[in-house]
Amino acid sequence: MDQNVFEDPRITAVGLLVEAHAGLSARFAAQFEEHGLSPVEFEVLTRLARSPGNQLRMTDLAAQTSLSTSGVTRVVDRMERDGLIRRRACPSDRRSSYAVVTTAGLERLDETLPGHLRIIEEWFVGQLEPDTLTVLLEGLRQVRDAVHPGATAGSTGAAVEEDC
Repeated sequence: MDQNVFEDPRITAVGLLVEAHAGLSARFAAQFEEHGLSPVEFEVLTRLARSPGNQLRMTDLAAQTSLSTSGVTRVVDRMERDGLIRRRACPSDRRSSYAVVTTAGLERLDETLPGHLRIIEEWFVGQLEPDTLTVLLEGLRQVRDAVHPGATAGSTGAAVEEDC
């Protein structure tokens, strides 16, 4: 094997991304745990809270989180038992349902977000100059859209009731 392959900037780019993600994820997980949330539960609450009507179709939630539909069902079941979200049937399609963040879920997010934002500021965006951050965000969106085209499924549009 050619040793120069390990100096390839593509390997370096992916390695740095993975290392940065791992370091941030560890800090986030510890902070979420302080508020009784797992990383995936925080992601679900955040995605729902950022969506029209604080809700997403279960299939869109699965697409946005890269969980399987059964994985989303298990997480939603657990979070529903904890009172953080509820299910709502789609009035026009009985096969479809929504996950809706509850008042308790929004309150948990309100408690969690200040610490989360401090970590983001200290360990991520605060490490970068504003112009560097802008370029990074543009690049990350391009890569995200290529590798995860469903990442924004169901998060646009106001006709939540009619569009099941």
